[in-house]
Amino acid sequence: MAQIEEGHHKQEIKTAKTAVFLALFVALMVGMAYAAVPLYEAFCQVTGFGGTTQRADTGSDIILARTVRVQFDANVADDLPWDFKPVQREVEVKIGESQLIFYNATNFANKDIKGSAIFNVSPASAGAYFNKIECFCFTEQMLNAHQTVDMPVEFFIDPDYATDPDLEHVNIITLSYTFYPVED
Repeated sequence: MAQIEEGHHKQEIKTAKTAVFLALFVALMVGMAYAAVPLYEAFCQVTGFGGTTQRADTGSDIILARTVRVQFDANVADDLPWDFKPVQREVEVKIGESQLIFYNATNFANKDIKGSAIFNVSPASAGAYFNKIECFCFTEQMLNAHQTVDMPVEFFIDPDYATDPDLEHVNIITLSYTFYPVED
């Protein structure tokens, strides 16, 4: 009888250890899922992965003779009643030179609407060298009913772009934005 109780006790200990292990494993997985988005965003920001641009406080001190044509693209989510377009379709800019351009947005709705822009650079490998000093994409944008606004983007291409062998023959970069509505 004592052997049966001892065996039963050992089984209870094994079951308890398994339960604790599984609980810790689930907690670890939940923690990793929670941390995945900020870690991925940090990775993209550091590496320029997926066309993620860099953020800069000031322009470059080095301006090269080589130029790059930067094209501008604008999109709006289907459920956002805005017109959104670049004022200029493209600019030719020297690598390292700061450039200020504008996008234009109009709210066609009879109510104020808040929007948020996501951006991308193509080719994706150029994103690591595309530095934004000022951008409407840094904050949410509130457009009053039927309001039209010009929104600035000040940027420069990092001089290291010219030494990247993968970008040696890439002379056109596309900066694309898509606006989405922000629900309060």
